[in-house]
Amino acid sequence: MASTVHQLDLTFAALADPTRRAILARLAEGEASVLELAEPFEMSQPAISRHIKVLEQAGLVSRGRDAQRRPVRIEAAPLAEAVGWLEAYRGFWEASYDRLDGLLAVLQAVPPGRKQ
Repeated sequence: MASTVHQLDLTFAALADPTRRAILARLAEGEASVLELAEPFEMSQPAISRHIKVLEQAGLVSRGRDAQRRPVRIEAAPLAEAVGWLEAYRGFWEASYDRLDGLLAVLQAVPPGRKQ
């Protein structure tokens, strides 16, 4: 359990930054080099490398070796774990929305100027 909590902490901390989320979105389309990942951003390649390092430490990406190229690729397991954790709260939110829908229906059924 402690390992799972630690992994979730790393995942959510890495996902907290919009640049890292954009990098993951790009990698969802396929692997890319650091240079390719840096193209759309107005920051240096070393800055992008630091973002990739955070993603790598969280297990969200890995680097391969293809001759001289070191492609970065997305790793799905930590994201799946985060989704699983969030899914556990889906029932709570759905029940809350259902109660709110019920309350709104009651309020809309009451004629204006008349208390229930």
